[in-house]
Amino acid sequence: MTELHHTPDGVPFLRSPDSAFDNLPGYGFAPNYFSFQGLRMHYVDEGPRDGPVVLLMHGMPTWSFLNRKIIKALVAKGYRCIAADHIGFGRSDKVTDEGWYSISRHTDAHRALINHLDLKGITLFCQDWGGPISLAQVVERPQRFSRLVIMNTWLHHDAFDYSPAVRQWNAGWQAGGLFETNVPEPLSLGWFIMVSFGHMTARDLYGIVQKGEHPALSAEADAVRRGYDAPHAGLGRAGHAGARRFPLSIPIDTPETDTAKAQAQHFEAILQWKGPVHFIWGGGDDVFPESWGRDWAARYAQATFDLLPGAGHFPQETRGEEIAAIFLKHVGA
Repeated sequence: MTELHHTPDGVPFLRSPDSAFDNLPGYGFAPNYFSFQGLRMHYVDEGPRDGPVVLLMHGMPTWSFLNRKIIKALVAKGYRCIAADHIGFGRSDKVTDEGWYSISRHTDAHRALINHLDLKGITLFCQDWGGPISLAQVVERPQRFSRLVIMNTWLHHDAFDYSPAVRQWNAGWQAGGLFETNVPEPLSLGWFIMVSFGHMTARDLYGIVQKGEHPALSAEADAVRRGYDAPHAGLGRAGHAGARRFPLSIPIDTPETDTAKAQAQHFEAILQWKGPVHFIWGGGDDVFPESWGRDWAARYAQATFDLLPGAGHFPQETRGEEIAAIFLKHVGA
């Protein structure tokens, strides 16, 4: 059993053993850490220190492992790539109290990281919850950012139409829901993320839940599954608190909350962005569909929009090299 730790303020947390991250496919990056509210927050920092800065943000239920292909491609072109793991994910500490987690706290943590590294001239790559968390930074401190790359994400606002897939996802984490009841056993995060990558079907998920039967994966696909399972392996339900809070933070039916109000303000503010902005969108995503991506991009006179046909909600995994190539084409590299 992994030892339960406490911050100086008494916040309980678990820490994944380093051995959990051995031999992950394509992820041999040296770990870096800094302290946030007494917790250890992990980040990748690869490439020349004087290279142009790229900040890559992940969402739920992933970690910096998701961006490994983009990182490698950009580092090869001289970029400095930084990709942190939200508290509760990846190699970062996992607070066991679900009530500790909030979108504003995740935002504070990344603000602290940007200050810690004194990042400037940032090109932002954001997707899923990485969008609201990092676009808040752009709104607050636009002088630190130079370019935006937006992939399959959103910012809440009154006119936003939440897809049936988002609503189903949120419902699954409510008390008694499919995910709330069955994660981490028998349905680990790594197993159900395989559906988004096309390695499994929704029927396979129900087979795991109802019969305890895990479908056979190719050796390559199973190695990827292990990569997404690695941060939470052996930590039990308590180690999944951060993952549980993200779906319940979607302000579908709670427009009066601070999270909803802040995102709506950030959405209006980010529409005033005058720098380069590139939308690179997974066209097979039923969470944030192509129509939403095109609608958002159309609000910027300077925006580019590149569709990745068939790519699902996590295009960094299935089309990471292509995303990097599209970006490099836009910057003339």
